[in-house]
Amino acid sequence: QVQLVESGGGLVQPGGSLRLSCAVSGFTSDYYVIGWFRQAPGKEREGVSCIRGSGSSTYYADSVEGRFTISRDNADNTVYLQMNNLKPEDTAVYYCAAAPSRLLRLWLSLYDYWGQGTRVTVSA
Repeated sequence: QVQLVESGGGLVQPGGSLRLSCAVSGFTSDYYVIGWFRQAPGKEREGVSCIRGSGSSTYYADSVEGRFTISRDNADNTVYLQMNNLKPEDTAVYYCAAAPSRLLRLWLSLYDYWGQGTRVTVSA
């Protein structure tokens, strides 16, 4: 059974940094992609970044390219999202999700498993 557990959200000032974690369990091979998504109040859920299970390749949405970095630690099966130079428009609930695929895309329909979400608030 695949399980995803996010942590690391909180309140940060504009220009600050946060690191989100997603603990991944239940996969028996690296044939999957982990994605980070976010949903701001009153808006649709949008993709932020994704990484292959092997950690070999990554993909970023234009809105976060150059500010966010996705990575994974194979030793403890955790995927991280390092968020730098945060802006108020990054405020959202952030979710990690898993797709049984190698497609590096942020299409919601690809992702079968979702975590419970962690809230990020960027405000002075």
